This record gives sequence, structure tokens and C-alpha cells, in this order.
Amino acid sequence: MGARQFVLVTYDISKDKRRTKLHNTLLNYGTPVQYSVFECYLAPAELEQMKAAVLRVIRPRADRVRFYYLCERCLPKTEVTSGVEVLGGDAQVFVV
Repeated sequence: MGARQFVLVTYDISKDKRRTKLHNTLLNYGTPVQYSVFECYLAPAELEQMKAAVLRVIRPRADRVRFYYLCERCLPKTEVTSGVEVLGGDAQVFVV
């Protein structure tokens, strides 16, 4: 399994039904930080699954989806004034 990648996904979709469907699809892969912006921290296989899921929802000629890849060195430079905290490259999960 390869290293995880931090990806910022943004979209501009004019049709409410498709926009909502894409939002709900992306909830499986990341955290919404604004309605049309998601932060995702994914393994390579998860990233490919997410991109395939996006392609099943959108209409490429009408909709715009962008994937911004942030490197590990860039993550600490991200500033958040309020809202959901940025996912970090060294995120750890503890189950008690």
C-alpha cells in the first residue's frame, strides 16, 4: 500500500440534483470544509476509487471538478480561521 495523498477536491455543478449527488459521494472519501470543497486524505487505491465515483456522477462537458494535490511539506502551511480542522499527514486514530 502506497503513501496517503492529501487532495483538495472542488467542484462547480449547476444542476442541484447532480451537485447533491456528488456531495454525498464525496462524503465517503473526505471532509467537507465548504459545500463544494472537500479535504481528502487517501491511499492510492482510495484515490482511484474516488475519481471513478466522481466520473460516474458528473457530466464532463457541463460540470467542473478539480483535484489539488498537496504535498506533506505544504500541509503545515495551511491556515484555518474557523470550521473543520485540516486533515494532517500524520493523522492518527486511537480506538479506546
